[in-house]
Parts: sequence; structure tokens; C-alpha cells
Amino acid sequence: MLPKENRLKKRKDFERVFKEGKGFKENFLFLKILENDLNKARFGFIVSRKVSKKATLRNKIKRKLREAVREKLKEVEKGMDGILVASPGLEKKDFWEIKESINKIFQKAGITKP
Repeated sequence: MLPKENRLKKRKDFERVFKEGKGFKENFLFLKILENDLNKARFGFIVSRKVSKKATLRNKIKRKLREAVREKLKEVEKGMDGILVASPGLEKKDFWEIKESINKIFQKAGITKP
């Protein structure tokens, strides 16, 4: 599970990242990132009803995303806020495909340390 200090929770933080952040797309994921003044990376996750009408399936997708990001957290630069938005079609992917997409999108965004 993603540690609490590495989660974006407040609405104003989400709005700030969406308004000022830079976006990247990979398969069924969209990443919006923005630098923060903290010494840690924080991530938020959005899975809308367009992906699935069932809340249980949306929550399952969020858990998969959180776990994949948690595993990459050591490699991610400090001082970043990021929001991962799931697109329809992600519900059909397994954990390994999601993890691979997150690796690619983080590299594309340049937020992982080499």
C-alpha cells in the first residue's frame, strides 16, 4: 500500500496539479505532474465511471495503480506531485501490464532516476 505521506488527498492539490502540471499519455493511463516544495513525491489516482460503472472494479484498479507506484517510489525524484488518470480499457489489463505502462510513462515524464 502506498504510504500516507506519498498520497495526494486535498482537492486544492489536485486542482493545482491539473491546472499547472504537464501531461503525458501511455496506453490507458494519463499522468499529470508538477513540482512541489516538499521533500517527497506524492501521487493521486482517478478512475472515473467511464472506466467501469462498478465501484468495486474502480477501487480494484486504484489498488493496482497504488501498488505499482509504491514499487517505483524509490526511483522517483523527490518533490513531485503526480496524478494518474485511468482511461476506459485499463480494467481489462492485468497488474503486470499496468506496471509496465507506469514504468514507461514515468520514463517518458523523466521523473525516474536513471
